[in-house]
Amino acid sequence: MRLGGKSAFITGGRQGIGRAIVETFRAEGCSVATCGRGARPQDLAADTAWHCIDVRDAMDVTNAALTKGNIDILVNNAGVQVEKNVVDSSDEDWATVIDTNCRGVFNVCRAFIPVMNEGGSIINIGSISGQVADPSMALYNASKAFVHGLTRSIAVDHGPGIRCNAICPGWIETGMLEAGFGLAGNPTAARDDAITRHAVRRFGQPNDVAAMALWLASDEAAFATGQCFTVDGGLTAASPLNPGLF
Repeated sequence: MRLGGKSAFITGGRQGIGRAIVETFRAEGCSVATCGRGARPQDLAADTAWHCIDVRDAMDVTNAALTKGNIDILVNNAGVQVEKNVVDSSDEDWATVIDTNCRGVFNVCRAFIPVMNEGGSIINIGSISGQVADPSMALYNASKAFVHGLTRSIAVDHGPGIRCNAICPGWIETGMLEAGFGLAGNPTAARDDAITRHAVRRFGQPNDVAAMALWLASDEAAFATGQCFTVDGGLTAASPLNPGLF
């Protein structure tokens, strides 16, 4: 097994990408703990530890790090989005997005780096939205750019003992994807158009991201650090021209 004998802490493992990473790591022999702000999900495997914490709360995170300790893999997946432009965004929107997507990742990294084993791997879930701006997603776009920058800083400051990389998913079939298309005047037409812009002609699935996380967590990625790996089905490789029209 590719992660046999290793242990991991994964934030936001209740559903979506986080849950896919939890299950993928388990299947590869990893001892997994995950967390969220609510009660333990009833369908979470019995051998997966659950921590009820809020990544925005530094004390919550520090206590979890001291309790868990000596991990090999850290995955920062917890994140939220608000579908607004700058002018329409309120102070509350700022707190919602920035406190989770930026402060949360910072809190978790700061708390867990000192208790990670030598040769550990940190995997931050960024987004193509931190590289190219999705419309009406101003705070989310900015927060993911922060995650990419923090990833590079951690790799430089804490190597060689710890590697740190980010995964930048494209449009993955989760609730966040549906919320984004909900902004369109014609959501069905927007979805159809978006699919034609993907070289693989489909949206991503959480397991597509989990597969990249598995590689980055494994010893196979021992020479990869400080990088942002795009997993978007070829979406950002294309020009603005709609390939479905050619």
